[in-house]
Amino acid sequence: MLQLTSAERSALRARAHGLAPVVSIAENGLTENVMREIELNLKSHELIKIRVYGDSRENRITYLEKICTDLNAAPVQHIGKLLVVYRPQPIDSVTVNGKKGAKIRREKAAPRVTKRALQG
Repeated sequence: MLQLTSAERSALRARAHGLAPVVSIAENGLTENVMREIELNLKSHELIKIRVYGDSRENRITYLEKICTDLNAAPVQHIGKLLVVYRPQPIDSVTVNGKKGAKIRREKAAPRVTKRALQG
């Protein structure tokens, strides 16, 4: 399980404020399919919200701990029935300036430029 400082956790909570939950845990609990879906979303988004349907606070705490330990993620926030989980995207090994094995973080693609944007 990743550990975050309080400043990192605070910044991640601020980033997560506007996010919508991408995974739901229903009455069947934390099944293999739900874990796979959480893994896919962490790979593509880094920071996700998970909605837990159920009234047991103990179950929600158990789910958060299991998700973070099994997927090597960090718990950011548990508020009500929402869990916020963070896992940084992996750093890829690529060739940069002829040096093999240089480590860089993958960046998101630049936004598309439309005709309307160019008509200024």
